[in-house]
Amino acid sequence: MPFGLTGKRVWVAGHRGMVGSAVARRLATEPCEIVTAGRETVDLKRQIEVEEFLADTKIDAIVIAAAKVGGILANDKYPADFIYDNLIVEANIIEGAHIANVDRVLFLGSSCIYPKFAEQPIRENSLLTGQLEPTNEWYAIAKIAGIKLCQAYRKQHGRDYISAMPTNLYGPGDNFDLNSSHVMPALIRKAHEAKLRGDKEIVVWGTGTPRREFLHVDDCADALVFLLQHYSGYEHVNVGSGQDVTILELTRLVCDVIGFDGKIVHDLSKPDGTPRKLMSADKLRGMGWKPKIVLKEGIHKTYAAFLAGQSVIRTLEGAGK
Repeated sequence: MPFGLTGKRVWVAGHRGMVGSAVARRLATEPCEIVTAGRETVDLKRQIEVEEFLADTKIDAIVIAAAKVGGILANDKYPADFIYDNLIVEANIIEGAHIANVDRVLFLGSSCIYPKFAEQPIRENSLLTGQLEPTNEWYAIAKIAGIKLCQAYRKQHGRDYISAMPTNLYGPGDNFDLNSSHVMPALIRKAHEAKLRGDKEIVVWGTGTPRREFLHVDDCADALVFLLQHYSGYEHVNVGSGQDVTILELTRLVCDVIGFDGKIVHDLSKPDGTPRKLMSADKLRGMGWKPKIVLKEGIHKTYAAFLAGQSVIRTLEGAGK
């Protein structure tokens, strides 16, 4: 049966991050009450604080968007932080929800949960069928554990806990720190600064041949609210655009939007990462949902937000850092 949002209290854990803030914006169009809490209210890495918060607030549903996130460099440099912080936050919230008798939880994972050489496009049943990409396996393992937690509480306790796996996201509120950002915001910042300096070239990591899929965060938020309302199942659901581009094609598109006409130079000393990562959109499309924002339009929106100073540097979304 559909999960009606009318009159429900929905906690968006991680509301200060890019995904969480987008989910909160989308939920604001529904007849529900949005509950948020920064680290000054509850430290998600402290189990007792999470349990006390849930006992006091009487929540009907939770969207777990709180996570420590970052690009290849950050994952490689801080592996303990990425696996511990994400494991402890998701475990505290899911167990706390069960104790507080919250019967509706939506956990957000990441496309990096899939094997490095998974068959393309990647279907949900590819999970745990091969070796992970070594550059972000710590984060991936934590996210896989989150999926399994939801499945375990569904199996053992009958809880209606579900998981969604967004593809590479971008948009307002993204992290543009070159030491910890993902490819889209990194390219936007590099092209912007190269344009301001009058540079004749821009340097990008690797060969530019890997293919990546991108989804605007507002489309992602719309899909997540759709799943919260309409999906109840054991298996996680991919949330993506269903289309991919090479990193070189993306770089050219970003440079075109920003107005940088210099040469694109490849730093071959840097890793490419997974050769291709396109997720199958068949399951979600079969439910009746599809994205609305095309890639070039989304880059324009993201660059406008960057220029307006709406994007800030974060390493732990929603935890006050």
